[in-house]
Amino acid sequence: MTPSLSGLPPIRTALIGYGFAGKTFHAPLIRAVPALCLERVVSRDAGRVHADLPEARISADPDEAIEAADIDLVVIASPNATHASLAERALRAGKHVVVDKPFTVTLAEARRLADLARERPGQVLSVFQNRRFDSDFLAVEAALQAGSIGPVRYFESAIERFRPQVRDRWREHDLPGSGLWFDLGPHLLDQALCLFGIPQRMHGHLRRLREGALTDDWFEVLLDYPHCQVALRASMLAANPAPRFNVHGDHGSLLKAGADIQEAQLLQGLHPGSAGWGRDPDLLQHIDGQGLRQSLVTPAGDQSRYYQALAAAIRGQSRNPVSAQQACALMALLELARRSAEEGRSLPVELRDEERQAWN
Repeated sequence: MTPSLSGLPPIRTALIGYGFAGKTFHAPLIRAVPALCLERVVSRDAGRVHADLPEARISADPDEAIEAADIDLVVIASPNATHASLAERALRAGKHVVVDKPFTVTLAEARRLADLARERPGQVLSVFQNRRFDSDFLAVEAALQAGSIGPVRYFESAIERFRPQVRDRWREHDLPGSGLWFDLGPHLLDQALCLFGIPQRMHGHLRRLREGALTDDWFEVLLDYPHCQVALRASMLAANPAPRFNVHGDHGSLLKAGADIQEAQLLQGLHPGSAGWGRDPDLLQHIDGQGLRQSLVTPAGDQSRYYQALAAAIRGQSRNPVSAQQACALMALLELARRSAEEGRSLPVELRDEERQAWN
């Protein structure tokens, strides 16, 4: 095993799941971080894995990787309904654990994992929130921190696509943790909480709009703050998608039309370190009260920063980039929005003290 640039041996990592998330995001982002070494992959399709990772050891049994003495970190990128049980087994086996979003499919499961991790202070339990490191979000975050539009009064975050055909995949089946809200909602919620903290109330609207849809494929979720309204939206039937971010404040507005390009780059076979990685051609627009428009610098995105921060946390050099308490708060909001949609009314946000404090 080759030492990392720090002189410490790499953190030996097993990846459970080599579907879309594991193949497209986790494997290349893990491999981009010198402090991590992707040793094992759990998949039933060894050929698919070896085509990309010829040196990786392959297993069809997740417990083989979880129990392996030569593994320090287990990354769970399997279907959502398996997250809780796999994470619990990995924690009990003494491993550090990363769980892809959503953390679990119920708040009760999330809190059980958080409680279990609290009993194991030497282990890190984290949730993968790669879109904190998207260029579009980083640009908006920097502009708001600089006070470029004054106090924010309305914040809209949207991911809209045109995929009119319902596909035969677990994310679109009527299963626990499936649907667009549990797929894209965790990203949009996490970004909103990073900027504004915990809302007072939520009002969720979840719908099935496509012919033959088995689970929600459209949502609009409103977060109520004392002096600001946040709207989170996603759709699978938007041939003319809304801007990625639209923000209004006392002194002007921000408009970010295009989305971060890292997912598209990963699908093209690029990776962190490739020429032009994360460089966003679409600049953030600032519009002042007189209608004058100015282009602001859009920082480059780099989702491998999540795994850089995770490695530092495992080595005791920094805090967990996404704590279990933060993830539990987000799970509570995911459930609350769904209940709000079912009941057709706005609902207050109720959390444990440590979950609320994790976002302060």
